[in-house]
Order: sequence, then structure tokens, then C-alpha cells
Amino acid sequence: MSFLFLLGSSRPGGNTEALARLAAEHLPADVDQTWLQLSELRLDPFRDVRHDGDGVYPPAVGDEQVLLDATLAATDLVIASPLYWFSVSTSVKLFLDYWSAWMRVPGVEFRDRMRGKTMWAITAHTAKKPAEVEPLLGTLRLTADYLDMNWGGELLAYGNRPGEAITADGVLERSRQLFAGRELARA
Repeated sequence: MSFLFLLGSSRPGGNTEALARLAAEHLPADVDQTWLQLSELRLDPFRDVRHDGDGVYPPAVGDEQVLLDATLAATDLVIASPLYWFSVSTSVKLFLDYWSAWMRVPGVEFRDRMRGKTMWAITAHTAKKPAEVEPLLGTLRLTADYLDMNWGGELLAYGNRPGEAITADGVLERSRQLFAGRELARA
């Protein structure tokens, strides 16, 4: 098992990252964890070339290759994105946009290699109603479904001020339970 934590906050160390780290503490010690701060990766703006020429994308290079390799190596992808304007953060959206390219890079076989992986969501939000978080969750659930991935679940918590999300009612128990249903490999 290999969990890839994709941190999509615009600032490191925020509420969403704290929630992700709290949940990760409850994974068995023998489960591999990789952490990537998406805002620190240098990715060009996504350009859709599906209808230009042969529609084939060039191979990934630099930080894009790092991100692709980590994505393909993971069994589980944990998208840790705050709720920004009722959706995922810009860096998470850019990451997902690159999936369109990776499906069209010869030899990568991205779609086939994503099938069966599990996607999770961790989100700090300031929503007044639970329905306000649904567009973010819907984006991730539909993305997982599109590539025949499993939906693992989500950890949501209200958090505005630094540190507020991990002290919210019930967060500690929900963080313990997030990955509990996943059969985790033991060495």
C-alpha cells in the first residue's frame, strides 16, 4: 500500500494539511506515505491540445514527471484541498487537468493504471451548510468514477483560524475512522 497525500492549500501548514496529517497518524507504520505540496511544484498552465494535430501530448518532464510518477506509484490518492469558492483549490484543479494530458501520452496508459486505486478527500471549510461542500466532493467523486477508481471517503471539518479544524467537534474520532475501512497491507 502506498498513500499519496496531495496538499492543495495555497499556504503550507493550514487547517487542511493539519487534518491530513492527523488522519495519516492512524495509518499503520508499514503503509508508505508520500506527501506533495502542489503549490510548490512548478507546473505550466494546462493547455488542451486534444484537437490540435494528432491530439497527442508530449511526455511529462520536470515537476510534472515527479507528480505523474507519484500518482502512478500510489494505491491511494488523498486529495487534501480546502474548500475554495465551493470547489477544489486551483492547484488541485490543475493536477486534475493534467490527467487529461496523461491519458493521451503514448506509453503511459494512465487510465488503465488508475483503475482500482482509491481516492479520498480531506477538506477544511468555512461552509455554513454541508451542501456547500458538495461541489468539491462531487468533483473528486466523479473524477474517481470516471477512471474506475474507488471512492474511499472524506474527512471534513470547519476551520477558519489556524488550528481550528483539528479541534472541531468529533474530528479526532472521524480522523481515526477515515482509513479504518480500508484493508491495509501489513509487512
